[in-house]
Amino acid sequence: MQRREFHFAVLTPAELSQTVSWIASVQRRDGSIPWFEGGNTDPWDHVESAMALAVGGLRAEAERAYGWLVGVQRPDGSFADAMRDGEVVDPISDANHVAYMACGVWHHYLLTGDRGFLESMWPAVQNAVHFVLGLQQPEGHILWKRDPDGTPGDHALLTGSSCTYLSLRCALAIAHELGLERPDWELSVGSLRHALVRLPHLFAKKDRFSMDWYYPVLGGVLSGAAARTRLNDPRWRARFLVEGRGARCVSDEPWVTAAETCELVMSLELAGLHDDAHQVLEWVQYLRHDDGSYWTGHNYVEDAHFPEGERTTWTAGANVLASALLGGDGPVSEVLGGLSLPRGVEPSSAGASRAEIHDEPVEPVRD
Repeated sequence: MQRREFHFAVLTPAELSQTVSWIASVQRRDGSIPWFEGGNTDPWDHVESAMALAVGGLRAEAERAYGWLVGVQRPDGSFADAMRDGEVVDPISDANHVAYMACGVWHHYLLTGDRGFLESMWPAVQNAVHFVLGLQQPEGHILWKRDPDGTPGDHALLTGSSCTYLSLRCALAIAHELGLERPDWELSVGSLRHALVRLPHLFAKKDRFSMDWYYPVLGGVLSGAAARTRLNDPRWRARFLVEGRGARCVSDEPWVTAAETCELVMSLELAGLHDDAHQVLEWVQYLRHDDGSYWTGHNYVEDAHFPEGERTTWTAGANVLASALLGGDGPVSEVLGGLSLPRGVEPSSAGASRAEIHDEPVEPVRD
């Protein structure tokens, strides 16, 4: 197993190697990466863990993870939202979870330069995108799920759609790299961002969850000054940021979660709030276990980990990706930073040119 060498932020290379090795130890022989031994595997967290394996130099293990994903893809391009021991636990298909494969595949290609891998994954990526865009509505928003009987969800989510925006841009980048034109995807990507930026009423109110705060930044919907304004908003910070601990996952419980904290860290870094990003990543290291894994969450009032005894692969993966981004890792920065990703073609907006939409986005902020 060949490991990559570069400087990480906060965590040392030895600590990152230990964490990546722990993720690999949970991976099953079929390539799936469950949350923990005997737990469920869902497509989004599986991809995040695969990205962490690749960052740590475990290329073969990461490629086995993508191979498993191809093997369980349904004919319509979707994935069951949870599997365990090869059996479906939750049969619904979450659009964000289906789309995220493209983000992982593009990251893996940027890291390895393996065009054969990219070509082999293209049919699965293309089918996944077709499924996701089948849930897009005329106004540009994407319904969050489809049930096994074909019934679509009745609402769109700000967090999921922001991440889907990033994934669809990665899918476009893959198509362009392979010399393929997808003008319909370009329009769909632009329409989705237009909805996120200009039509926030289309998305269900879920601001109890911290992800609605930072995911428009993490997904690349907001950048620059608009991103900094959102992340510095004292209303959001007071609701979710716990001094010396990290980020709450929900506003009404004393629960700090390591994965959400690391996603906030990455958002802060992408917005140019570098000092804040490093500080918050340092805070959350109190959830690190001796074996390199991370506790999923902590109730800081009762001083108890929750769920009880749970340490999850995706939580470890989030720490790896956050540390890699802050350490200047090129592929992670290029994917999450999105500077070279296609932006799609946005529809015109009354009273605003496309340039104004791109340069001065209106925040999808909710009170």
